[in-house]
Amino acid sequence: MTAVLVIGGADSSGGAGLVRDVLALAHFGAEPLCAVTAVTAQSDVRLIATHVVPPDILEAQIAAAFATRQVAAVKIGMLATRATVLAVEASLPPRTRVPIVLDPVLASSSGGMLLDPEGRRALIERLLPRVTLITPNIPEAAALLGTSAASQEPDLLRQAQALRALGPQAVLLKGGHAAGEEAVDYLLQDMQPPRRLIAPRFAGSRRGTGCALASAIAAGLGAGLPIEQACARAKRYVAELLQRRG
Repeated sequence: MTAVLVIGGADSSGGAGLVRDVLALAHFGAEPLCAVTAVTAQSDVRLIATHVVPPDILEAQIAAAFATRQVAAVKIGMLATRATVLAVEASLPPRTRVPIVLDPVLASSSGGMLLDPEGRRALIERLLPRVTLITPNIPEAAALLGTSAASQEPDLLRQAQALRALGPQAVLLKGGHAAGEEAVDYLLQDMQPPRRLIAPRFAGSRRGTGCALASAIAAGLGAGLPIEQACARAKRYVAELLQRRG
């Protein structure tokens, strides 16, 4: 069984974070290992409180995971603070040895901050060059680049290219916040033309879909799938989740 280490926050509501990660990994038959970065008290409508796990405890969790299983992939979610980002960065193996998927969780669905400004800078400067794939949505991409959110395809592609220039091997810019009948994600990899991953757009929303997508991608990469195939399979999985909600 493929073992995937998920590094992120615990959401008391079960709507996002490590709970969603574990459910996605279980769907694909992957064995989850968990390193908790923060414990949050959340409901479906607001972030109530956050307790950040000390960096040394986080580093010990990651080291224990690698000592326990042969980790085939890593997925990173909520990081909360600069110290947390640096602890994760210091604990990661090279992406040439283990694929690393980063879901840049900056805020909760209700607007509560999940990564402080210093942590955001550390993520850009220290973590992006270490990861295999980053999976921002449109607002997250804009926030990381310090610009306004894009809406048209040429601008979305330019922002995805700007994120690639910051060091990740690949970027999957998610189009869930865009308009139109189809939800289009843009995958950019080195030496390859941009790929468009398309699914129907469903009415409403569901918390935790970003967590589920990134973990599903990590499961695919850990099983040896190429990036595009892992992303396409994960997108189909999330589309099924949204369809069932409808």
